[in-house]
Order: sequence, then structure tokens, then C-alpha cells
Amino acid sequence: MKLFVPGRICLFGEHSDWAGAARLRNSKLEKGYTIISGTNQGIYAEAEPHPNLLILKSKLPDGEIVGPFEIPMERKSLLEVAEKGGFFSYAAGVAYQLLTHYHVKGLNIFNYKMDLPLKKGLSSSAAICVLVARAFNRLYDLKMTTRGEMEAAYHGELLTPSRCGRMDQGCAFGVRPILMIHDSDLLTVEELDIGGAFYYVIVDLRAGKNTQEILTKLNQHFPFASDRLGKRVQRYLGKINKEINFKAIAAIQTGDAQKLGKLMNEAQAKFDKYLMPACPSQLTAPVLHKVLNYEPIQPYIYGAKGVGSQGDGTAQLLAKDKASQQKVIEILESQLNVKCLTFDLEPPKTVRKAVITAAGFGSLLFPASKAMKKELFPIIDRDGIAKPIILAIVEEALSAGIEQIGIIIENEDKHIFDAFFNQPLSPYHYNKLPNKAREYVRYLENIGRRVHFITQESQEGFGHAVMCARKWVGQEPFLLLLGDHLYRSDTEESCAKQVLDLYHKYQTSIVGLKRTPEYLISQYGAVTGTWVDEEELIDITQFVEKPTIDYAKNNLRTERLASDEYLTVFGMYVLLPDIFEYLDDLITCNIRQDGEFQLTPALDKLRQSHGFLGAIIQGQRFNTGSPQAFMTTFSEFAEK
Repeated sequence: MKLFVPGRICLFGEHSDWAGAARLRNSKLEKGYTIISGTNQGIYAEAEPHPNLLILKSKLPDGEIVGPFEIPMERKSLLEVAEKGGFFSYAAGVAYQLLTHYHVKGLNIFNYKMDLPLKKGLSSSAAICVLVARAFNRLYDLKMTTRGEMEAAYHGELLTPSRCGRMDQGCAFGVRPILMIHDSDLLTVEELDIGGAFYYVIVDLRAGKNTQEILTKLNQHFPFASDRLGKRVQRYLGKINKEINFKAIAAIQTGDAQKLGKLMNEAQAKFDKYLMPACPSQLTAPVLHKVLNYEPIQPYIYGAKGVGSQGDGTAQLLAKDKASQQKVIEILESQLNVKCLTFDLEPPKTVRKAVITAAGFGSLLFPASKAMKKELFPIIDRDGIAKPIILAIVEEALSAGIEQIGIIIENEDKHIFDAFFNQPLSPYHYNKLPNKAREYVRYLENIGRRVHFITQESQEGFGHAVMCARKWVGQEPFLLLLGDHLYRSDTEESCAKQVLDLYHKYQTSIVGLKRTPEYLISQYGAVTGTWVDEEELIDITQFVEKPTIDYAKNNLRTERLASDEYLTVFGMYVLLPDIFEYLDDLITCNIRQDGEFQLTPALDKLRQSHGFLGAIIQGQRFNTGSPQAFMTTFSEFAEK
């Protein structure tokens, strides 16, 4: 299994994680607030299970190969290695935690690429810890959430001499900004929306700092301040830090880079004023301040500040645009002999393409399906217009902002679908239409320009059909809809838009879900998992294709649902393009269910490797795949 974990950059709020934790002994202290994000750089690795050893080999940024280190998967041995410190201690500490709390065996990890600088305030040690926790979680299917991986990594690193703060492990959440609120032992994580693009330059100052000395000196003033200096340290890490963080959140959410840059300057100035006197030997930081104030780069940046514990380690600069970002790098590397990295914080990628599977024969609708493709059966929509089922599904996708639609069909049916979407009416038939219908002709012509046909040469299951879209989809996330399902929202937003909005927020695979009574469970794919906060959103831990009632009772119970209620698949997905790798594995290895290549096993692999969220859709699904279902849909779909 291939894994990637980014580094972590603290945009605002350094040191407030452990300062907020001091509320455990002094409740009068302010909570700690930090805004962090994963970086564009990180750790790339391949991992596989091992029967009895923890093995780690790593290729460092300079190309040096470290390891392989080997240690028995025994708690005593792991703890001894963790407490000694060093590169391997982080992996050993996390392995100790996982072995203590779960039934796991060993792990073999090869970190084949690392473009994340070491010991530069970008949490390279925390990234290693998260990498190990994630490898155990996914290879042994421990069903841990992202937050669970973060906690396992944090407690694993606590066993090492590093003793990092909880903020560092936030790299588990990936390259997106999050607000972390630290209140004694409690940690709240809130993901932040991004209103525009922010282009950073991360500068390795190629100097040195003593993080332990900084932390020791600042910690002397917690949990109680004994003098004026201590009160000033607490004030900055408390009230001042909170104010700056909430202003920064507003700037990030509105895309105001200029305002965010000013806040960076303000945060650094106040850091120097309030905290530098507490540890002048490290926080005076002449190299850092030379870069922050370097005159040639000022026309190209909105603001600048230090990173992590501060000192002469790393700096972050917010450039005015992409071109300015490159100009800053050229100036600093050529004139100051420092090393620069880019870090882009941008709105999430949008989903442009939808795939609709429509290549099935429609056996349950025979002999009508011999005369007409089941996707072309007519229904009456809520607007009173008679239309084929496939058009209603295409319109559902377009309502969510989808730009291109790929319909998977049998090769022999291409002319039928092409005739509907792309061939104009004859003048004779066009002239017989009423004015409203003539407007719909032009509407159909516009839709036809967005529709593409993908042929499935042999009908070998739902998974096989989806696999046929691999080349057309490319390396993009995509919306997947079923050709025999119709959807009707209970809100002003369509069902497809509800799913896409959640993808844009969380940037991971999403499946629409529906609460379903027990007696219907065997008709649908089903899931279970753990709820995400208070939303109607679940972190999926298991996919099952049409389970029996007995299996559901024993394995698919989910909190907050009635005892005879389960979560089933709504027939609507947003999938990462990695799904095609798992489908390819199934087809190459000829792994079938009931003689066909199904999608569900690939969904479960995607869940294990990248995580998978399920969203309860505010709406209804209508099946058209059988006579009874079609009759119900025909009579109820148009109801307002």
C-alpha cells in the first residue's frame, strides 16, 4: 500500500497548544488557538504487513538511505527503542501504542521519498508518527478515523524524547487549513473553508535553534506567572493569540491575502515584543529577522513570520501571487543562500465530470427492455414534462454544476443514445411542436454538447462498467450515478449537489446514504461507521453488498439509528480516481462475486487506503430496475 503524509506548518498560534493544555492546572488561562495546514511536501512510503517485526527504511531529503531498522513487535522492545530517541524512535513509539490497544502484527515500511526538510519546524517527526499509525490502520483495517490516527501518533511520539505538542500531529488532516482549540486535555478540530488562493514561500534559514531551550524558558511561566514577564508571555499566548487567530480565520475564508499578510506581520511583531525577552538567546533570531525584513522581497509579499517554535529555523512568507512567489524564491536563494519551498493554499478541487452506468440489459423489465433501453423508459417529472429516465439523471448531475457527463453504454446502443442527445429533429417534427417544446429542443442540444458515450464491450458487472470510464475520467475525482435510479431532493439543493458540497469540503470520497428499515436491507449495499461530529455524516468502516438481516444485526448496527434501521447506499458517489487501481486489481486477478466484477470490494479498498465518508441525503431515491419499482416511481416521482 502506498501512503503519503504531508508536513505541518503552523500559520498562526505557535506555542499555544501546550499553553492551552496548562488550563488543566490553571483554568484562568485562555484556551490555545492554532491554525495549521499540511504542506505540499511530505513523506511518501510503501507499507506491507510483517508477521513479527517492525521494519523501517527511509530515504532522507539529501538522498541518504537510513536503515533498514528492525525490531521485534513486542511491547518491551518497542518501548525501549522509543525512549532512546533517534529517527527510529518515532515509529517504535507509535507501534507500541497500536500493539497495546489493537490486535496487530508487524509492519514493513519503506519511505522511498521525502521532500520535507528535517528539524525545520515542519513536523517531520510528527509526519513519521502519522505515517506509521496510518499504515497500521489501513493494512490491518483498524477502522480508526483521521482523528484516531492523529491521537495514536501523538501518544506514540510522547514516548520519545521529542515530547512534541498536539499541534504537530495535525498533519494527519492533509493539505487543508484547520483550527485546533486546546483546552487542558481536550482538543477540538475545525476544518476551515478557503475563499481564495494563498501562495506561500517556506524558507529554510540554514541556521540553527535550540527548540528545547525555547520550550523550557517559556514553560517556566505556566501554569502560573510569577512576575511581569510571565504575565506578558501568558497574555500573548492567550488573549492576543486568540484575537489574531479569529481575524486570520475570517481572512482565509474570504480569500483576503492582503489582510492575512498584515496579520502575519502583526503576529511576528507581538511575538517579538512579548516572548523574545523570555528567551533572548534563541528568539532574537537575527537570521530570521534578516529574511523577514529583507528589502528586495518586500514588493512581492503581503507579510511574513516565523514558523514553529520560532528562532532561526524556518520562515513563512505570503507572496502576492504565483509569479511573485517565484520571484521571492529567486531573490532569497541567490542573494541570501537559503533554501525555499513553495506552499499553496487553494480552494479545493471541484468535480467536473459525472459517470452514469447505462449498459445493462434490464432483464427484470423484459420484454419491454427488448423494445426499448430501460434508461429510455419515460417518466413524468415534477415540471409535468415527459422525459426518458436517462435525461432526468443527466439533469440531476448538471444541477450540481457538473460540466461533462460520460454515459456507459453497450456499443450496439450508441446510435440510440446519440439520436436522442445529438441528432436534431427533422423540420417536419420540429414545426409540429408547441413553442414550449421548441425551447426544450434547444435545451437538449446544449445538454448534448456535454454528453460523451463510453462503450462497455462485455457486461461483466457494475465494477467492470465503472472501470470502462477510466481513460475518460483521467486523474480527477468524479460523480458516479446509476442509470436506473432517480433522485428527488427534499431541500432547495439537489441530491447530487449535497454530495458534491461535502466532497469540496472534505476532499475525500463520499457516498450518499439513506436510512432503511431492516426488512429492505438485503436489497441494497449497506455501510456502518462512526459519526463525524454532530452532522449527518459518517466515517465509514465497512461496505457490504446486499447483506442478510442476520449479518446486518451482528455487524452493521450504527449509533443514533433505531434498532431495526440501517444505512444503505443511496446510489450516488463522489470517488477519487484511485478507485480505478482497485478495480483493475479485481479484474486482473479475476475476483468476481456472483460471476461479475462488483464495485463494493473496490470501494472498501478505497476506504482503507484513503478514507470514505457517507452522507445521509435529504431526499428520496427511486428505483426503476423492476416492474414494481418502475410502477411506484412512475406514480410518485412527479409528486410535489
